[in-house]
Amino acid sequence: MLKLTTPIYELHLHEIPRVAMKTALKLAEGVAASMSVANAQRVTIDDLIHYLPMRYEDRSNLARIRELQNGMWATIEVEVRIAGTYAVKGGKLRIFEISGTDGTGQVRAFWWNQAYLQNSFKQGRRVLLYGQWKRSRRGFFEVENPDYEFAADDDDADPIHTGRRVPIYRKLGEIRSKQLRSIMHHVVARLNSSEIEEVLPEEVLTRGKLIARAAALRNVHFPADDAPLDLYNRFASPAHQRLIFEEFFWLSLAMGLRRQGREQSPKGTVIEVNDRVRNAVRAVLPFKPTGAQKRVLAEIVKDMTSSKPMNRLLQGDVGSGKTIVAVQAAIVAVENGYQAAIMVPTEILAEQHSTNVKRMLAKTPYRVELLTGSLTAARKRQIHSDIESGEVDLVIGTHALIQEAVKFQKLGFVVVDEQHRFGVLQRAELIKRGYNPDVLVMTATPIPRSLVMSVYGDLDLSVIDEMPPGRKPIITRVRGEDSRRKMYQFLDQKIRGGGQVYIVYPLVEESEKLDLLNATQMAEHLQTSVFPNFRVGLIHGRMKQEEKDAVMDEFRKGATHILVSTTVIEVGVDVPNASIMIVEHAERFGLSQLHQLRGRVGRGDEQSYCILLAGDKRSTEARERLAIMEETNDGFKVAEKDLEIRGPGEVMGTRQSGVPAFRIGNVVRDYAILETAKREADHMLTARRNSRETARLVEIVREQPKYGLATVG
Repeated sequence: MLKLTTPIYELHLHEIPRVAMKTALKLAEGVAASMSVANAQRVTIDDLIHYLPMRYEDRSNLARIRELQNGMWATIEVEVRIAGTYAVKGGKLRIFEISGTDGTGQVRAFWWNQAYLQNSFKQGRRVLLYGQWKRSRRGFFEVENPDYEFAADDDDADPIHTGRRVPIYRKLGEIRSKQLRSIMHHVVARLNSSEIEEVLPEEVLTRGKLIARAAALRNVHFPADDAPLDLYNRFASPAHQRLIFEEFFWLSLAMGLRRQGREQSPKGTVIEVNDRVRNAVRAVLPFKPTGAQKRVLAEIVKDMTSSKPMNRLLQGDVGSGKTIVAVQAAIVAVENGYQAAIMVPTEILAEQHSTNVKRMLAKTPYRVELLTGSLTAARKRQIHSDIESGEVDLVIGTHALIQEAVKFQKLGFVVVDEQHRFGVLQRAELIKRGYNPDVLVMTATPIPRSLVMSVYGDLDLSVIDEMPPGRKPIITRVRGEDSRRKMYQFLDQKIRGGGQVYIVYPLVEESEKLDLLNATQMAEHLQTSVFPNFRVGLIHGRMKQEEKDAVMDEFRKGATHILVSTTVIEVGVDVPNASIMIVEHAERFGLSQLHQLRGRVGRGDEQSYCILLAGDKRSTEARERLAIMEETNDGFKVAEKDLEIRGPGEVMGTRQSGVPAFRIGNVVRDYAILETAKREADHMLTARRNSRETARLVEIVREQPKYGLATVG
């Protein structure tokens, strides 16, 4: 019998029909790839059976040939009368064809390039055929590449591909749906039910009215004959609900343990707020803060002055003023004798933050330094020395901040900006090196509440939901290629009036595969043919850092009128005089990306515009995305729609960020289950925290490396 812990690559040792060593290895590699796991030898039967069908088809009711209608999907059972192979298209392709009857009529079935079927389809043999039946010109029905299954002589034999409710799987690596269905059927049949341990507490199963784990794992692949398929196809069957709940429960438990571990760990800072500190914070404000900024700063300072280390997520749309709040909080730490650090994902953003913060703090005694990978070795050594001696109060930089050479004298406050873009767990690195500072995670990519619960469930949440006064909403319009001339006239008028323009392209150099405009060619074309009287700049990811800096500096100063760019300007670039954003081939960009690009304008007093130029060949999804951009400037509405369209893994880049991806659950579709699972996990960690059952659950979740709990608590 198989166990859930059996490695997939050993499947060939368990007499699974048509699964030799080569197939077992391909299957293991396919499952590993679907889970973004590097080592295929680590994936098990448990991982395989959590690869669920994408939909289900009812092939249980056999139709008679006389009942067929044109275009109808149906299963019929026929007796093979004639079978043979012949060449078509000059011998390049071969067709295997059979003629069969069930006594009420005659049908034809054919398969492309599967001549080996000749050995199986013998005259007189009974076979079940499933597919879409079409009436031929000769009047009888035919089917192309149908699923087939030979009728067994044993009446008790269980069909797999026809004559039942059939699971339809996505191709897994090189393993196609039909082969995977056959493998799954044999694997599920060989699973030892006594080996499938019930991992959830009885009280949780009772409260949630959840079915047993063993039954869920079997039924989710091969539903019973009387199971309502509409529930299965909506992932709402009892089997689906049980497995989705279990996945969310473990995550919620892990998040709860993380939070408890952090709250119980000794805090490295003692923060006090008095009149001196308050006056220092007020003195750096360049404008009157919004009500939302005041509220959020109060939440942050309350955390900083508590006995527990702060772990807070600060959300705010592009331009809502998150950075000034972060700087104010940093001053609170500095005024208490601690150092502060702001870590950002790109050098361009680090340099911009550094410039803005230094300007903001110019009249203060605080020393602010920039630390990035592109600094000279001598400059880095000097900054490292000054950080270690405590001479630097606030350091702003990229991941260079957490290199071994960087040693803080007294680090008390850390801001991690756009965390999901890093791909590493920076805070864990800081803790490992002996610091336990207050941490503020910031994102300008609004995250729907469902994702906050699942991805950042161990952090407290603050939201700046108010824009600074006087900000005019950006006017967004979708236009086609036929509007280009009119658009250029509009740009000409705006630039002559003193404005500046971004034009963003999805590619740097020409691609033979994609018929797209590219930044390099178009910058030259715009300069020589369209806007010869204005200055056109170009910036893209392949340029050296000093080249990017020079181009951006010219644009900031107003010496360049049009900046042609790839998406390197997506996050953080701030040029208040730039009031127009043109996005070429906008249908190629995701919703959040478009919203981030749009956020580069609308930062000054002038009315700003975002023009999305889209090709004629737009998919339905692309049209939907672009319509949303026209409808709203609200980043949270944009994010909700983006999550709905693309799913959580794509939106957050979870596979790259160290956050476990869901195998079954979907936080949009299954949000109610997520809330229930979180409630149950919290109950076990609080009301039942001293029980033997909770100790067992904690042990299970600690043994799962993906949650990173080995060093927590």
